Amino acid sequence: MISPVEYVGFGMPKYMQLIRSIENAILSGKLYLGDPLPSINELRQSFGFSRDTVLTALNELKARGIVQAIAGKGCYVSGTDITVKQKVFVLFDEFNAFKEDLYNAFLDELPTHYQVDIYFHHFNRRIFSNLILDQIGQYNYYIVMPANLPKTEEVLSHLPRHQVYVLDQTAKGLSKYPSVYQNFDKGIFDSLMAVKDRLDCYNNLIFVYPDKKQPKGMLRGFQRFIRFSQLNHELLNTLIERQPKKGEVYLVLEDSDLILLIKSIKSHGLTVGQDVGVISYNDSMFKEILEGGITTISTDFKQMGSRLANMILNKENIKVENPNQIIIRQSLC
Repeated sequence: MISPVEYVGFGMPKYMQLIRSIENAILSGKLYLGDPLPSINELRQSFGFSRDTVLTALNELKARGIVQAIAGKGCYVSGTDITVKQKVFVLFDEFNAFKEDLYNAFLDELPTHYQVDIYFHHFNRRIFSNLILDQIGQYNYYIVMPANLPKTEEVLSHLPRHQVYVLDQTAKGLSKYPSVYQNFDKGIFDSLMAVKDRLDCYNNLIFVYPDKKQPKGMLRGFQRFIRFSQLNHELLNTLIERQPKKGEVYLVLEDSDLILLIKSIKSHGLTVGQDVGVISYNDSMFKEILEGGITTISTDFKQMGSRLANMILNKENIKVENPNQIIIRQSLC
């Protein structure tokens, strides 16, 4: 059989060869709106590709609105604007100022024909699972922020591997996916080591760690630092009913805990930095000015978003560690 689809792009993955061939057939006028495509078996024979390769190509074209499948009749050309709608599914854990910076940087790097839809799972595995499973086959790319949810690899296994990118946190079961991630263990340990002399101004280091939401690597990094430094320390899950005392220094991860801590410090007639040290996680503009400046441990979220977009545009199958740094301000002695 002679297919209306031409061979192109032998330097690219096989499914992309088929996609580009169908696009070229549309551009050259060999395929028009409403025309049927060759059957899956005909495409397999014509190209010498596997059935899975053909299905992967057709599913991507469906997600872009170029091809429509009609039960019992096969696939038809449903759109001829091949530059429109590279659809991207983005699943964040929650929305905050840091994620907004990441998201906006991601959007800024993408061409205008990319459509990005954002969802949130709020650290709920059922919501995480339902959102992904409900969108199978609807997008060209799936950007997933798994947080510390268990067994997320089981959910992601339902998606084509080449379409999935992991963001911010990763885990052993997700190692096969390209990612832009933070090394939370290293970030906490290196940052605390960088200010160890300042921490010596205080007599007790308190880590406020809500373990249901935060990466386990943070706790490992903190524990590793304590073993090395031998500083007096406490580990708290919450600041509720905690009264800060002079000579303490707090490492807080949640902004709500940061505000609660500062209110409590001031209500007890103490001074941030001089009497009670404060280190927050994730930098923002308001932390630059709050109480003269709050010391933060942070990654560059704009860099993370930009790097992720370029990985997608260049179809890079790599893992990129987005580094952390500590920004010292007046909340430490």
